[in-house]
Amino acid sequence: MTVPLRQIRAAYDDSTVTVYQAYSPEIALPALAAGRFVPPFKLSRMTWIKPSFLWMMYRSGWATKPGQEHVLAVQIRRDGFEWALSRACLSHYDRDLHPDRRTWAAAVKRSPVRVQWDPERSPRLQPLPHRSLQMGLSGEAAERYANEWITGIVDVTPLARRVAAGDLTAAPVEKPYPLPASVAETIGATPAYPPGRT
Repeated sequence: MTVPLRQIRAAYDDSTVTVYQAYSPEIALPALAAGRFVPPFKLSRMTWIKPSFLWMMYRSGWATKPGQEHVLAVQIRRDGFEWALSRACLSHYDRDLHPDRRTWAAAVKRSPVRVQWDPERSPRLQPLPHRSLQMGLSGEAAERYANEWITGIVDVTPLARRVAAGDLTAAPVEKPYPLPASVAETIGATPAYPPGRT
């Protein structure tokens, strides 16, 4: 089956969705101990979350890049995830979605959330022809993420090592995330699935 060009794929259940981030021990270990992000994590900086495990592996080099030695699976409330998506703006101008650059620039200034679509990755981290979502949270969105939406944080660095060593079946199973049509349009997702929850 052909995968739509821009589609959110994630591990989720009825109430939560898992996103990934990679940090240094200085940030990751206090977060793991507290079950949420605490200093030296900074709410003043945009924080990027990724629903794709393999894209996070690509970005962090299987948790080997400096400052990304711990890959965290962050379980957040679906209503928070969808709140952010509904207020997102693409990080780049797209003439198919924005009437002009001025309108897009104004939307960027208003929005606490950025979305960009990058090539999804295979288990061997090769680029695939379809895209994976990254979402940047700042301001109100970052505060809600850190203080309200998180229901659990797990260090999946050992899992990253297993998959990198060749146990490709250990990678988390991700499925298409259902989006209301209005949200799909806002973030430039390819319309392929009916709105509502699955």
